[in-house]
Amino acid sequence: MKRRGSVTGRARWWLTVIGCGIALLTVACGSSSSTASGGSSSPAAASPSGASSALCADAAALRASLDKLSQVQASAGQGALNEVKADLASVKAATTKFATEAKGKWQPQTSALKSALSSLQTAVQKLAANPSSAAVSGVVTALGQVTTATGNLFTAVGTDCPSGT
Repeated sequence: MKRRGSVTGRARWWLTVIGCGIALLTVACGSSSSTASGGSSSPAAASPSGASSALCADAAALRASLDKLSQVQASAGQGALNEVKADLASVKAATTKFATEAKGKWQPQTSALKSALSSLQTAVQKLAANPSSAAVSGVVTALGQVTTATGNLFTAVGTDCPSGT
């Protein structure tokens, strides 16, 4: 008899696959805001052209939320799924805050990211409810959408907030 709440070998393997997908998100969303010495530059210290320092700070906060989402350790088992859910909620909140501050600027990119994040949230919920290869495939597909949307958004934002991307 399986202990309730334990992660089976098969489910652990699927969580590892998700971790690999999240690692891909890390690579795609890798921060280019580090200085030559390897430290992070301050988003508020940038002199944005056409964007407020608050907007650039929100872009940097969004980047940090996405980075945190990509740092989930699949070896944590069920805890990894809970961490992904919490980090995903944080990313969605940061995306909404950024889009509000942007006042319609980059609207196609922020809408695409919001849509991709909703798809990822749905895929993660399906995986949590029923660990299967189809559910893992759904998460990997959704991660790809988030990666693409994130890249498109930060490419656009980078022209106005070079240190926030």
